[in-house]
Order: sequence, then C-alpha cells, then structure tokens
Amino acid sequence: MRYFLLFVILLISSHIGAQDQLLGSQYYRNGDYEKASEIFKSLFEKNPINSNYLNYFIDCYQQLERFNEVEVVINKQLISLPEQDYLYVKLGYNYQLQHQYEKALPYYEKALKSIEKSPNLGYQVGKAFQDCHLVDYALQAYTKAMKHYPTSNYNAQIAFLYGEKGEVEKMFDAYLNMVAHNPDYLNISKSYIGNFITDDAENEHNKSLRKLLLQRSQTNPDTNWNLLLSWLFVQQQDFNKALIQEKALIKRNEGDLKNIVEIGKMAFENNDFMASKNCFFFILESPPTVEIALTAERYLLEIELVNSKNLSDIETKFQTLFTSYGTTRNTLEIAVLYADFLAFKKNEITEALTILYQLLLLPLTNFEKGTIKIKIADILVFTNKFGNALIHYTQVQNELKNHAIGQLARFKIAQTSYFKGDFEWAQSQLSVLKNSTSQLIANDALDLNLLITDNATIDSLKVALKKYAMAELLAFQNKNKDAIDTLQLVLTNYKGHSIEDEALLKQAKLFEKTNQFEAAITNYLKIIQLNSKDILADDAHYFLAELYLNKLNNVPKAKEYYEKIIFDYPSSIYLVDARKKYRNLRGDEML
Repeated sequence: MRYFLLFVILLISSHIGAQDQLLGSQYYRNGDYEKASEIFKSLFEKNPINSNYLNYFIDCYQQLERFNEVEVVINKQLISLPEQDYLYVKLGYNYQLQHQYEKALPYYEKALKSIEKSPNLGYQVGKAFQDCHLVDYALQAYTKAMKHYPTSNYNAQIAFLYGEKGEVEKMFDAYLNMVAHNPDYLNISKSYIGNFITDDAENEHNKSLRKLLLQRSQTNPDTNWNLLLSWLFVQQQDFNKALIQEKALIKRNEGDLKNIVEIGKMAFENNDFMASKNCFFFILESPPTVEIALTAERYLLEIELVNSKNLSDIETKFQTLFTSYGTTRNTLEIAVLYADFLAFKKNEITEALTILYQLLLLPLTNFEKGTIKIKIADILVFTNKFGNALIHYTQVQNELKNHAIGQLARFKIAQTSYFKGDFEWAQSQLSVLKNSTSQLIANDALDLNLLITDNATIDSLKVALKKYAMAELLAFQNKNKDAIDTLQLVLTNYKGHSIEDEALLKQAKLFEKTNQFEAAITNYLKIIQLNSKDILADDAHYFLAELYLNKLNNVPKAKEYYEKIIFDYPSSIYLVDARKKYRNLRGDEML
C-alpha cells in the first residue's frame, strides 16, 4: 500500500510538473519572461539535472537583462555538475549580451576544448552554440567532435548551419558527407537538398550539386553518387542523363530496373518520347520480369500511337504481344490500350467495346474495373452516346469517390456536360475537383472552369461558348475538319469575343494535327498580335518554337521564339523547357 501511495504521489507530481512546463512555455512564447522565469526557476530548483528547465530559466533571465544572476546560477551549476561543460557557452554568451566579447571568448574556447572529454559533449556544446545563434562556433564544435570521435555523425547539423549562412554548396557537401557516413540517410538528404534545387539545370544550386556529385563519383565511385545524379537529372527533366546513371548501376549489378521504368514513365508524361523509348528498349534488353516487360511494351506502344501513322504495323505489334503473353490480367493495360487504338484510331467501335466488356468478366479489382469503365464511357462519348457514357462515369465516381480514378470520372462527367452545353452542371462538378488529390485533374478542372467562367460572363446565352464546346467535342471525336470549320465560325461571327484567342489556339493545334503548318503559324501569330501580354501569348510563342523545330526543321526560327519566352515571359510555365532547348540548339549542352 505504501508503494502504491508513493507511485500515486509521483504520478501526480509528474502531471503537475508537465502542466507547469506547458504554462511556462506559453508565457515564454508570449514574451512574458517575468512569469516564465518564475515557473522555470521553480521547476529547475526541484529538478536541477533537467537541462531543459535550466536553459529556459537562463534565457528568461537574459531576456530580462538579469545578467549577474545568470552568472551566479551557471557557476553554481558547474560546481554542482561539472560535467555540464556546455554551460561555458551560456556563460560566455551572457558576457557577449553585455557587449563584453573579450570576456566571452575564453569561455567559448573552454567549451570547445571540453569536447575532447566525451563524445556526448560534441552535440551538447554544438547545440548550445546553435541556441545562442553562434553559428561559426557551432560549426567548429560539430567538426571537432567528428574529428575526435570518427563514429559520430553531425553532418546534418553542419548542413543546417551552412544553410543558415547561405553557403549552399558547403551545405550540399555536408549532406553528401552524411550519406557517405551512412547510406541510410540517402532519402533524408534528398528531401533536404530538394528544397534548394529547381527544374532548371543552369540554376546555380543545381550546378553546385552536380559538380560535387561528379567529383565524388570520379574520386570515390559509390552507388549513392549515381543514384543522386540520376535523381538530380530527373528533377531537371534530363531523362536521358538519368538513364545513363541508372545503366551504370545496372552494369555493376547494383541498379534496379524499376528505377528505369519510373524514369521512362516520367519521360513519357513530359513528352520526351526519345528518352522514354531509350529507357524501355534498355529494359527489354536486360532481360526484365514479365511484369516489367509488359510495362515497357505498353509504353513503347503508346509512343508508337503518338508518333506513328502506320496503323497496320501497330496492329501487328498488338497481336504479337497477345500471342506471346495471352489476354489475362497481366495484359490488362495493353488490352485497354488496344481497345482505345481500335476505337479512336481505326474507328472499330463495336470490336473495341466487345474487348472492354469481356475484360470486365475477369477477376478484377474495383480500380481495374473503374479504369475499363472510364474507357468504355470515353468511347460512348466518341459516338455521341452521352447518356450511357454518363452512367458509366457516374458508376466509377460513386464507387471510387476518394481515389484518383473516381475523381477522373467526375472530371469526365463535367467535360461531357460541357460538350453538351450544360455549363452549370459542369461547373458544379468542377468546383468539387479543385482539391483533387491528383494535381493533374485539379489543374484540368481549374482550366475548364475558368474557360466557362471567363467566356460566359459577357454572353448570357453562351452562344459562342456552345459553338466552341461543340468544336472541342468534334476534335475529341477526331472529326478534325468539322472542328476546324466550327472554330472558324466562332472566329468569324464572334470577333472580339473573349473566346477568340482560345479558338485561335485550338484551331492552330488542329492545323498542326492535319499538317497545315502555315495555317497554324498564322493563328499563333494572331494570338500574339491580339495581346502580347495575354495569358495565351507565351503558349503561342512556345508552340511556334516547337513547330519550327519539330515539324519544319527551322532551327533559327525555333531559337528566335524560345529566346522570346526567355526574355519576354520570365514567369511562363515554359521558361525552363524553352531555356533548355534554346541552349541545346545553341550547342552548349553539358552533363
């Protein structure tokens, strides 16, 4: 019973102490140092070995400029607990606050000297200097601790301090030292380094990191330097360079094909189809597992669908894959892609839908079923069967509300309503998607919502917007000539309407699709002439540059329009890509 009572007393005492600490911390944060000091003084006197209470107590007194009392408290503590050498930092700082730096210096040196006694003092002294904002002394403390105790690792603290000083290259070097000391810190280092680099390869910090990694990989080859170089190149969207690093790892039997799969996917999503092909061809030569091989084959087919017009060759490739791997859950994504090919490229609607409905008979997850149903609905929209399409989209949206697939279905519902001219219902769906977990869906929803809002305000009947939406539907249905003609009606009948630049841009992209390049150029130039400061002006410049480079092989003209983006549109989303391509064309590409 006696022990039980003692336990209860200790428990109550601990609870009261915790409450007092919270109250003292609140006073401290509010700048009420007088009240805070009273609480922490009381807590410290009850528990003199608690350095947290002591540090708060000292800091409160220093804020109140009770420097003499601080000196007494610290000296008394050092007599009582002489192993707390970090207090020499506090004592020195107490003099520095009184502008007596010459008196502070010996105590700082004494604190640094004490590190030689114990590895624990390295952190305590370094942290004390940090808390007193004595960054250079803190760096000395941590560096000295690691010199005397090589097993200690204070590189994270050193990196943070260099970051505070704005010495980013030294900060990077410390993070790399941290990884060299313990490879388990690789991902942590990437997360911190990632705050300082951008997607621009010519950014000063990117160049510093690249230089440090190349130096290390040459003087001390290590898997981690290849991994970090690969990661850096991915951030810069230099996917071929990332692939080089991953291939080097594979050759040393230290790489992972899954990393190359991810690089290939990202290259595809960023329209770098050459880099994507390089990734997936390398994977197929490796050799990969069946799962990875099928992923590579699917993306290679998707690239073919984007770039090739030889439908019979593509058909043969699909059939070869089905012969090799069968039609099972393993080839589900390829089968869905094949149905898309049949419907949208060959206009074989019945066969495409038959394949998709047969796939639904397989033992699938709800996510797999959702993907197939969305594809079915897309094909139904393609054939003007809006009612049935909305039923399928709605089923997916209801079954997978909080998943990206369900959110995609909701966007498709909004888009289909937009095609039909039901703008109010479309916007009601789009407003929900502004917080979508998928940034791509959220951005698409925002763009469509802005298009409706901006072009419905001055036209209560929304006649021009309905025509434009009809043109977008025709374009979705591959009725390119009809879409171009419909957009021309918008441009002719609603000249000066806010939708004019959107119609010019949409028509220009369709002109490109149908190889009417001069007509596309005319439209892009009209957008720029309408208003060179308009939100679509930088789009027009970028698409002109891409057209001249990729379709007309006119490098000087491409350079001209990339350069205009660099100098005239510094906030453009195309800036980094334009700068990269401009430098490549100028011939100053570097590793």
